[in-house]
Amino acid sequence: MEKVYHFVTLAGIGFYWLLVAGVTLRVVLKRRAVSVSLAWLMVIYILPVLGIACYFLFGELNLGRKRAERAKMMFGPYGDWFSQLDENQAHVTDGIGRHIYRIDSLCNNRLRLPALSGNQLTLQSTPEHILRSMINDIDQAKSHIRMVFYIWHPGGLADDVAQALLRAANRGVEIKLLLDSAGSPRFFRSPWYSMMLNAGIDVVQALQVNPYRIFLRRLDLRQHRKIAVIDDEIAYTGSMNLVDPAYFKQGSGVGQWVDIMVRITGPTVNVLAAIHSWDWEVETGQRDLPLKPSVQLDETAPPHPIQVVPSGPGMPDYLISQVLSIAIHQANESVRITTPYFVPSADLLETLKMTAQRGVKVELVIPHKNDSLMVQWASRAFYTELMLAGVAIYEFYGGLLHTKSVVIDEQFCLVGTVNMDMRSLWLNFEVTLAVDDEAFTQELYQMQSDYMTQSHRVDLTQWSQRGLYSRFLERVFYLFNPLL
Repeated sequence: MEKVYHFVTLAGIGFYWLLVAGVTLRVVLKRRAVSVSLAWLMVIYILPVLGIACYFLFGELNLGRKRAERAKMMFGPYGDWFSQLDENQAHVTDGIGRHIYRIDSLCNNRLRLPALSGNQLTLQSTPEHILRSMINDIDQAKSHIRMVFYIWHPGGLADDVAQALLRAANRGVEIKLLLDSAGSPRFFRSPWYSMMLNAGIDVVQALQVNPYRIFLRRLDLRQHRKIAVIDDEIAYTGSMNLVDPAYFKQGSGVGQWVDIMVRITGPTVNVLAAIHSWDWEVETGQRDLPLKPSVQLDETAPPHPIQVVPSGPGMPDYLISQVLSIAIHQANESVRITTPYFVPSADLLETLKMTAQRGVKVELVIPHKNDSLMVQWASRAFYTELMLAGVAIYEFYGGLLHTKSVVIDEQFCLVGTVNMDMRSLWLNFEVTLAVDDEAFTQELYQMQSDYMTQSHRVDLTQWSQRGLYSRFLERVFYLFNPLL
């Protein structure tokens, strides 16, 4: 019996060694950033068995076989739909602003999706304004409503939105609601789920969390977009989930979440509807592309082009990251960024430092307290080198600042669902708008200024005097920053 135990022990050690060697080779041979590979190797070696399991769960961009095959087949027909917008009157190339010209070229070449003019934007900055505006538009809906959100959390005004959808369904409005499974568990356990299904609303769980398939699809790949489209005439997108902040994560100790949404009319609405259709087809296999926009531009009015920039499996890699890089590199005077989760890639970090070093005023506004302690400590690991390069860092004390925005030279802006971290820029289904509208940008810039009045600027001298405990946690989580 002792020999049997000895043999089993040696066989187990040999099997584990082969497993570690095999996973190590897979990590090394996978083409990606060196920092990401090194971080995974550290996890695998420091956490025996658990590290290997984590790699299989989170280490590779795995959408699942059926979804991946479907997304690959979809790119052609959706690209054809996008490319026909080049001939649309809303695609104005003459006189297009310098900030958006290169972004339009990039997205046209990689995704076949051009920037479109003739839009009207309204910036909405309070939960009551956002949700009541959405309710009013839903109550006016005549034919169909498309919605995709990462989180739907019942309570407060979110329930009023649900009631508005039920009223619309009773009027015969077709409603397609796509919610991320991991982000919206309370909704799917609530009575609202069955009430909507009984009313004829098509409610689908995106990327459903299933314990039987945990090794077949990456679990932290999430549907992170926030889009609502009513009758293909009005659209909403931005940073806010379908939640009432007064009823959401009240016990997390970070205060209420602070968000914005943009209400849009014009041809960009049809593009956002097409992005929803993409997500719907990836999940269900059902195609429901919207009509192409029909618009007559006022030649005497500024064009105000908007470039919709989506990302996610099946779409061109790193597109949003490239757009962000182009926008920052074009800055001549100022770059102001608000983001709740700041764990930048090496490229983005160097871009911010170089921009500040060439004399551009670079300001970063992030929450003082974060609902993710790992992200909070990892973010602070970048403070010193950013401040030494000339970047001004502000910590917001008015709640969890969840707004994702970038303003360039007070003339051009990016706004959407994208955080400044690897998960948003590399992994999730996201969307951002590149907006060449100076009046709208000024309004967003003023809102950022209001955030800064509720913030404290981090002082480099005082920061250098922080304790050893803080420095230790920063360094530990900094090592894992490519995985956060």
